[in-house]
Amino acid sequence: MHIHYFQHAPFEGLACIADWAAEKSHTLSATHWYNPPATPDIGGADMLVVMGGPMGVYEETQYPWLAREKSLIRGAIAAGKPVLGICLGAQLIAAALGAKVYPNAEKEIGWFPVQFHDELAPSPATVFHWHGDTFDLPDNAVHLAETPVCKNQAFRIGDRVYGLQFHFEVTPAAMDSMLQHLGHELQPGPYVQTAEEIRAGAHHAAANNVWMYGLLNRLEKLV
Repeated sequence: MHIHYFQHAPFEGLACIADWAAEKSHTLSATHWYNPPATPDIGGADMLVVMGGPMGVYEETQYPWLAREKSLIRGAIAAGKPVLGICLGAQLIAAALGAKVYPNAEKEIGWFPVQFHDELAPSPATVFHWHGDTFDLPDNAVHLAETPVCKNQAFRIGDRVYGLQFHFEVTPAAMDSMLQHLGHELQPGPYVQTAEEIRAGAHHAAANNVWMYGLLNRLEKLV
């Protein structure tokens, strides 16, 4: 299987998704939107993964490539490819399908429990968050997870499209990279942990990766 992924910041890559792909001997290719390319041809990809990033999906003036990316996501979904969006990636899927994306009442940064309504993970499960925006559900989306401060934490459309607001893919190394590059966002708030608290929660990453593998295995069977 060939997986193409969209990456929006050099410090926010595939993390454990790359490990899963290597274990399965799947091939990878990438579009690095932080070095704006010509519109990529993803027609040969069997699956599309859309990663996170520090920008907002509505910031097209500052990041004009966002419009092209949303169009490619729509095309991949229309073609019936499995599509997985994480954090910004989930917001991009929602926006590409006509749903509103906007600042959430509170930022969620750190390890916090999520209530799941699907078999993505036990419920509640402690997962890694780093977001300030949220989204309305696209048409025909099934609501999969929520927290008290952010109702739409995950959704699916049919059995091939998933959006996760949180980071099942995070590894301790990926977490440290985000802290290094985005640490300025750790302003005090009721759902914002300190860098020390985040690092102390790194032991949760192993379980998050198991749940990520489970979802990837689910999508792999559809190719």
